[in-house]
Amino acid sequence: MKLVQHQLTVASSGSGLYEFTAEVTRWLDQQAIANGLLTIFLPHTSASLLIQENADPDVRHDLETFFKRLVPEDQRLYRHTTEGPDDMPAHIKAALTQVQLGIPVESGRLALGTWQGIYLFEHRHAPHHRQVSLTLIGE
Repeated sequence: MKLVQHQLTVASSGSGLYEFTAEVTRWLDQQAIANGLLTIFLPHTSASLLIQENADPDVRHDLETFFKRLVPEDQRLYRHTTEGPDDMPAHIKAALTQVQLGIPVESGRLALGTWQGIYLFEHRHAPHHRQVSLTLIGE
């Protein structure tokens, strides 16, 4: 059994979905592990991770629109408002989604579905550089 780890930085230009499947795939291609499990972890509280469709950009648009309706930026609704109107809604969106993904690796490749991609879901308006931890275990 082997274990390898790596840190990626995913840059965002504000709220939205940012696909980084290609970066994960490039790193995976350099590893000597054919079969195992890749864990992706995001150590942030105002962004999250998703596996989602990567073929039709309308899916990303609809997800972003839905979350904006679901968690409004109305400071009257929240006590935690010192970091701006998007801060507490960002924490709630992150709580509703996930900060860790587990993806099987089969024959050296991510076992994603045909239309699936790995996304950083940035919930803040300002640009950020989000650190993403990759841990691959297998043989």
